[in-house]
Amino acid sequence: MIKAVAVAAVAALGLAACGDDSGGSGSEGGTTELELLVPIYGDLTKPYWEDLVEAFHKENSDIKVTLETQSWDEIYTVLTTKIQNNRAPDILELDAAGPAYAAEDLLYKAEEIVSPETLADIEKSFVDSALIDGVAYGLPTVASTRALFYNKDLFTQAGVTAPPKTWDELLDAAKKISALGGGVHGYGMPLGSEEAQAETSIFAYGAGGTWESDGKMTIDTPEAKEALTFMKKMIDEGVTQPNPGATDRTPLLDVFIQGKIGMIQGLPPIVGQINEKNPDLQWEIAPSPTKDGSPSTLGVADYFVGFDKGEDKQEAIAKFLDFFYQQDNYVKFNDNEQFIPATKSGAEAASAKPELKIFLESLPDAKFYPATNPAWAETSGAFKSLVGQIETKPVDEVLSQIQAKADATG
Repeated sequence: MIKAVAVAAVAALGLAACGDDSGGSGSEGGTTELELLVPIYGDLTKPYWEDLVEAFHKENSDIKVTLETQSWDEIYTVLTTKIQNNRAPDILELDAAGPAYAAEDLLYKAEEIVSPETLADIEKSFVDSALIDGVAYGLPTVASTRALFYNKDLFTQAGVTAPPKTWDELLDAAKKISALGGGVHGYGMPLGSEEAQAETSIFAYGAGGTWESDGKMTIDTPEAKEALTFMKKMIDEGVTQPNPGATDRTPLLDVFIQGKIGMIQGLPPIVGQINEKNPDLQWEIAPSPTKDGSPSTLGVADYFVGFDKGEDKQEAIAKFLDFFYQQDNYVKFNDNEQFIPATKSGAEAASAKPELKIFLESLPDAKFYPATNPAWAETSGAFKSLVGQIETKPVDEVLSQIQAKADATG
């Protein structure tokens, strides 16, 4: 799955600049050698890249791509070691920590490592989500937005005729579903240590909020207060599962799949989990409810970046990435990993899948974590450890504590 990383650590590593002595990955006998480092999402990741590299070699005999795959748990350590030893990969796929290396002046700009046609095909909101000082260095690979999964049978039993669009409608629907009893809860609200920052962001963004302004973390804001106040109201009125602050998203999703939760925010891969674990579940997807019904959702993405090692590999990198973003190649990649394409052509191809319709339509309105800000790592951790306390503490106090954590690293 897409993972967040402590981007602040990037600046603290004392990274060595990448020079010409990058471990022999230059050109030999007219052949340009590229090193490709990518994370493993699942069982299909490595076979996909092996097949793609082989197909690319058949069309580009003058470029040799050496593939390295690493688990998400290991890739950050491996990458740090490579950079510190002047052996950075030529092409890297990572989360927002990838584009963050631009702060160390190590990367090509995004416009330098794909053709103008490919860059124009990529959904602008995903490119803009990882800008460094207003410049794009990352090219989104996998992308996703959150949407509201809901149980159609529970809706029918509770007399809820349509998925909620506003917060008031969300609360009303959750009350009716919770009133069914039998261990059923209207809305699943995971505010535990796994992903509390995501649930909170969905509501804060739905109130028009943001976590960053002029390079500073902006947590204790009127919009955030409004969002957390509403979340607390849902908890206080008993329409969520018990003890949201101790509930992680993954086990809560299983409860939804078992048919015991009316509504929960989720990602596209959940579709596959439902089909595997409970194919009889009657479910549907709708846009995330917001304060006033205006479209907004949380978006996440991973990125390609190209390291500029002074070896004139820009053209070769662009050839490979253009090849990856060709519609057939790119759609297969996203199909394997169960995410949605970040390109317009890929989204068009994926639109034939009805379960992806809402996610695709929400792409232009997606808002992202300020993950390239060095203070975000500590801020995200503060959300995970503190925001669940709104169950027992005043919203103002919780927001103030999270803001203080953010300021301590800002």
